[in-house]
Amino acid sequence: MSNVLKVETPKSEPIKTGVSADVRAQLAKHLSVMLAESYMLTVKSHLYHWNVVGPLFKSIHDLTEEHYEDMFAATDELAERIRALGHRAPVNVQDGKLNLTIQLPSGGMPDAHDMIADLVESHETISAEMRDMATYAGDNGDVVTEDLLTERITFHEKAAWMLRALITE
Repeated sequence: MSNVLKVETPKSEPIKTGVSADVRAQLAKHLSVMLAESYMLTVKSHLYHWNVVGPLFKSIHDLTEEHYEDMFAATDELAERIRALGHRAPVNVQDGKLNLTIQLPSGGMPDAHDMIADLVESHETISAEMRDMATYAGDNGDVVTEDLLTERITFHEKAAWMLRALITE
């Protein structure tokens, strides 16, 4: 089996939104990756929320809760945008075809500092990936996807900044 993401397109009437079918297919494919990355970061934030210990417990516990709640809601928006583009949202976010850069912790739970450093890196990674896709969407006339991604980039950059501030001396 190929390691290429196939975007499933349901049978329906042609979509006439002014965004070409090829552009919609590319955006749906990339949004599927962003949806999966968002899920992985949501789960990672939740795991760290449950398992953090130490003097920063309350700050990290509260901030990660805010973050995973926001990201969980955002996954619905991302999936709905994929559907609006005429494609189906991915079914299995860990099937290997999505080539995710955000991974769950392996080999035990890191300490509080390393949790935060990992979350900062993950938020910055997803922000950079979304920025490239937002530019592509805007360049190809899909201002709705561009706007959605701009909103998500704003969240991830703020999350990275706030988390980084917790561990900066």
